[in-house]
Amino acid sequence: MDPAQQRWGLGEVALGFLLAQALAVVATVVAMGAGGWTEAADIPMAAAALLQVPLWGGYLGSVYLAGTKGGGLVDDFGLAVRPLDVPIGLVVGVAVQLVVLPLLYVPILELTGTSQDDLSAPARALSDKATDPLGWVLLVLIVVIGAPLVEELFFRGLFLRALQKRGLPDWAAVVGSAAVFGAVHFQLLQFVGLFAIGLVLAVMAVRTGRLGMSIATHMAFNATSVVVLYLTG
Repeated sequence: MDPAQQRWGLGEVALGFLLAQALAVVATVVAMGAGGWTEAADIPMAAAALLQVPLWGGYLGSVYLAGTKGGGLVDDFGLAVRPLDVPIGLVVGVAVQLVVLPLLYVPILELTGTSQDDLSAPARALSDKATDPLGWVLLVLIVVIGAPLVEELFFRGLFLRALQKRGLPDWAAVVGSAAVFGAVHFQLLQFVGLFAIGLVLAVMAVRTGRLGMSIATHMAFNATSVVVLYLTG
């Protein structure tokens, strides 16, 4: 659809951010009160999985709202996959996780006086909740399937394209969307890595004009992390 006919933009992006965070906070407070948990580490995997629903609901709600004002998920946000998207995405996702990020963090860990354990702490805190096969299945559903689909639709589908619609050159939209993607995870030490993978995913979305490759890359990136956590757990 002609961008001029797409009546969505940064307003839907802002709504998605606010709604997702507000719903996540309220749901967490209610769940912790009902479950008698005093801190996030006490929340079991089943509850942690359910608590992703309000967060994702906020993101997907804004994507859906924007889609009703334009041509839909395929035309407006590039939700399409071509055969080569998957193998290319799998290779790139694994390579970024196992090669690019370790090299990127060598000087960062040295300069900050932190360790690899500090870097993996947030992911480890979630994987530690997976104490049985069902827990690992839920972890995969959250990290490998759910998060990549939702985040690609919102950050590379809606947000990136909304920046482009505002007249930003592609490079600025790529950098801006990647920076926000890294920041909203609220993990200072992990920001550089999240920014890096955000750049890769945004470049893919811009260059291909669709989300298939970035979704496959995101899934492979997260899946590699889960495998590493399982093997070193």
